[in-house]
Amino acid sequence: MKLTVKEMAVFGMLGALMYASKLLMEAFPNIHLIGTFVVALTLVYRRKALWPIYTFVFITGLFGGFATWWVPYLYIWTVLWGAVMLLPQNLPAKIRPLVYMVVCAAHGFLYGVLYAPAQALMFGLDFQASLAWIAAGFPFDLIHGVSNFFCSMLVLPLVNILRRAESQTHNL
Repeated sequence: MKLTVKEMAVFGMLGALMYASKLLMEAFPNIHLIGTFVVALTLVYRRKALWPIYTFVFITGLFGGFATWWVPYLYIWTVLWGAVMLLPQNLPAKIRPLVYMVVCAAHGFLYGVLYAPAQALMFGLDFQASLAWIAAGFPFDLIHGVSNFFCSMLVLPLVNILRRAESQTHNL
């Protein structure tokens, strides 16, 4: 998965754009465009989408602190990337938007469940304590899932923009 200089620059900018979008939306808890970006980048760049995703993860740790809250970021966005990679690439155009919205929403609804293993390992939580931790965060996961559903309406427009930009800069 060797990168060209152009890809390094583009992926760096996309990772920074993901981080900037997160900062701009921090006033609204659990509402952000990161899932939208992950889905769109995966649809356009496939395996190489991991580069901007982990650029975002690194920048988030750099500015937010490489603390315990950051550790799940090392895998949590990869789960969404993997789910999108498993989707057929030739989905019928009519259902494409809904499928991407449902996948993005499911990631938001399951965010606490996905985050819990790291919490359990770092803080010594047993299964019952992990379930209590997940239950305590469930209202936030509801907000996260619903907002991901609506934010992911932007996936296909973002995919179109990225593909157009790629086709216009193909020779660079």
